[in-house]
Amino acid sequence: MPEEVVFESESERSRADVAELLRRVADSLDAGDDVTLSAGEESVTLAVPERVTFETKVEEETGAGPVETSVEFELEWTDGEGGDGELRVE
Repeated sequence: MPEEVVFESESERSRADVAELLRRVADSLDAGDDVTLSAGEESVTLAVPERVTFETKVEEETGAGPVETSVEFELEWTDGEGGDGELRVE
């Protein structure tokens, strides 16, 4: 099945800014609320079900320059399975 990117954002931020963004997502998840991501004029609201697959991945990219390290946190679920709410965009 092909993938479609419905929202994407990338920006350089301080560690404190990243922690605050992650904290806001965590607070929404903990409260059972929808998670809304926005950047500029774009936004997406996600109704995250009670149970999801959580993936953590650390990658190191090596080449001619310095090693670039990245960490990815991914929540994954299948629409209609395990969720109790509809996806809404506000």
